[in-house]
Amino acid sequence: MQQIPVSLWTLIAGILVSVISIWIGQNHTLMPVEASLQAPLVDGFFNVMFTIAIALFLVVEGTIVVFLIKFRRRPGDDTDGVALEGNVPLEIFWTAIPTVIVIGLGIYSVDVYNRMGGFEPTGHPHGAAHVAHMSGSALATTLDDTSAPTTAPAIGIGASPQTQGKPADLVVNVQGMQYAWIFNYPETGITSGELHVPVGADVQLNLSALDVIHSFWVPQFRLKQDALPGIPTELRFVATKPGTYPVVCTELCGGYHGSMRSQVIVHTPAEYDSWLSENQLAQKSDLHQAIAANPANLSKSEFLVPHVHDLGVSAASLESLVIGH
Repeated sequence: MQQIPVSLWTLIAGILVSVISIWIGQNHTLMPVEASLQAPLVDGFFNVMFTIAIALFLVVEGTIVVFLIKFRRRPGDDTDGVALEGNVPLEIFWTAIPTVIVIGLGIYSVDVYNRMGGFEPTGHPHGAAHVAHMSGSALATTLDDTSAPTTAPAIGIGASPQTQGKPADLVVNVQGMQYAWIFNYPETGITSGELHVPVGADVQLNLSALDVIHSFWVPQFRLKQDALPGIPTELRFVATKPGTYPVVCTELCGGYHGSMRSQVIVHTPAEYDSWLSENQLAQKSDLHQAIAANPANLSKSEFLVPHVHDLGVSAASLESLVIGH
């Protein structure tokens, strides 16, 4: 029986490895749902790397298995193995192939980073209606610093090549502190412990940190950006799927780092407008005055009004009691 040439076996093995690795690389379930415009870019790059990794695994492990079987020690065979001093073509091959792969992945990653907005020109100006950075104490910053004009962060993920030079649809100032995220909407004065955004809107997050380095990560958006004390950073994205997604700090920031979590809620436009209306009513523009108000400066009726329900009397009765007193 004629022996099958090694070259044919190699061709067959190459086809099988290619088909298997491509199928696994495109059909795995390792990544969470894609919920941002940037997510498919990252997933495409990951799929390519995973496909290459599967192919290399099959080639290396398959070769080991074949050699274990083909060149195993036969019973009664006490001879020495074949002496090999090297194979220059083989060494060139297994050096050149990884080199080409690494260079190709490097070029691809730079392209993905650019398309995500990582190469946006730095130092671009924004007006007071679009950018405000937080400084000072957490409370004063969160409540007061909502309209000061400044320069946008020069570090982070900014506008994509398609949106460079265009202001974001929504700007949110995000401050990380041990162990919470504070989200401030400078155009409306809303402050929240959760990030609320409308689906399809171009959102710009101006990140800062009050104490130590934190890292803002939304797995479903495939986006991560450090929040640095004293150095503003930026994260710009477009959410594409309504839902609630976790916000995780991925920089070890202290003893309760694991509990530093929040969530981003992606609304439909109608739901987002409703959320804005409800919170603008709940958080008036003079909220910081109400929080910082000295009870000694309030009239008796003003001081007692919040306790009407607890006292079990009506507002009219309370007013008459105060006046009578």
